[in-house]
Amino acid sequence: MKTLSPEILCAAESLWDYHKLDHKIVPSDCIMALGSHDLRVAERVAELYHAEMSELIVMSGGLGNFTKEMWTEKEANKFATVAINLGVPEEKIIIENQSTNTGENILFTRQLLAELNLDPNSFIIVQKPYMERRAYATFKKTWPKKDIAITSPEISFADYPTLEIPMERVINIMVGDLQRINEYPKKGFQIYQEIPAHVWQAGQFLIEKGFDEHLINIS
Repeated sequence: MKTLSPEILCAAESLWDYHKLDHKIVPSDCIMALGSHDLRVAERVAELYHAEMSELIVMSGGLGNFTKEMWTEKEANKFATVAINLGVPEEKIIIENQSTNTGENILFTRQLLAELNLDPNSFIIVQKPYMERRAYATFKKTWPKKDIAITSPEISFADYPTLEIPMERVINIMVGDLQRINEYPKKGFQIYQEIPAHVWQAGQFLIEKGFDEHLINIS
């Protein structure tokens, strides 16, 4: 367990603010949840459904890097159960439970919707707060002709961590995603997103402090 000094938390909040896009949410053809270890994403989907933002919901996610060590039930199925328990009709939910990363979430959902003869033009993408930007960049690369807005559980940086999702893990993921936002456009996985100098410097500071568990090998 690392000591989370005020300097570390300040740098981490800079990354949080960068990753979070705060798009305006309007009624759309489909609400699509990207699976993860945070069931509050599914709760946000239920909120959007009850706010009449869409009648069609896709829960996407198999077992990824974190959840394969936490759960046996696939992310999309767990998300669907949460939403149903919050009053979303089961028949409104389409489940895609084979994907293991963000790119596959979008690609496999696209394929599944085509098989069902569904072609939504506009999407509300629901993800964790600190993964909004990466989800946006990946979706716009993978399915560029669709209109999308990104949203997430409405939770502040300070209030986000839980016993299951501690702040140290959140910081490691945010640092790793910052690196991916820098590197993945070169690989064709995402559209380019500018990273302000102060955000990049905050990320490098956190790496120096040992928050490097979610980095990819770029050598």
